[in-house]
Amino acid sequence: MSGGALYQESLRVLRRLELPEESERDVLAALEAAQPGPLSLFYEAGAEAGLERDLLTTRGVGLFFSFSAGNLADDLIDGDCTYFDEPSRVGPCVQFLLQNLAWATLAEPRAKVPPLALEEGARLLAQAAGPQALEVRTREWTAPVFRRVAEGIAGKQWAAYLRILWAGTWLEERAVQVGLALGVAAHIAEDIRSKDARFTSMPHGDRLAVVAWGRRAAESLRSQDLRCLDAALRRIEPIIPEVEP
Repeated sequence: MSGGALYQESLRVLRRLELPEESERDVLAALEAAQPGPLSLFYEAGAEAGLERDLLTTRGVGLFFSFSAGNLADDLIDGDCTYFDEPSRVGPCVQFLLQNLAWATLAEPRAKVPPLALEEGARLLAQAAGPQALEVRTREWTAPVFRRVAEGIAGKQWAAYLRILWAGTWLEERAVQVGLALGVAAHIAEDIRSKDARFTSMPHGDRLAVVAWGRRAAESLRSQDLRCLDAALRRIEPIIPEVEP
């Protein structure tokens, strides 16, 4: 099994809903826009945690639906939702469907996600969504504002995913710590790589502070000594240490 297998299973789950043809087509477009996304990492992290195949598949698919809903929301906010003819009308419908499908999938008996893990994961995702309102209203970026946004929309999002994925495994106690560091490091690396205004518009000293924070997050991930993080670190580490803000 692999990230690709998780995606194929997500399509089978979608088809079993027996939605109207138009609705299924719209949801499929949102899933395609979100993949591969975190699929490979979901698989690798679940496998390293020792999840049985059915648990890994169900949890991975449910989390991918949640990620896709968030990805769609982000595309709608940024004006990047080019895969719908009428994004402002179709997008919210698809997002609502994906969010509910995510929790229906994660609550299935075969996912075996304890109620506490579902509650904590959902609460972390709600907290992750909060700083989005700050992001869209920010006109002058500073290190403290950047940090608050990154910890929310990236760090807590990944903390939630791993809290649910690793529930009941030997990695459960490390889920939030790893997720926060992964989200932050990946967010900073991507903003540096893409020259996002969140990063480039900050004063020089603030950029240095953010880079140092990103390095510490990456070092924290490396110290976990987990194979599932290797691919992510191979993308993150070459960007953050070598940047010249």
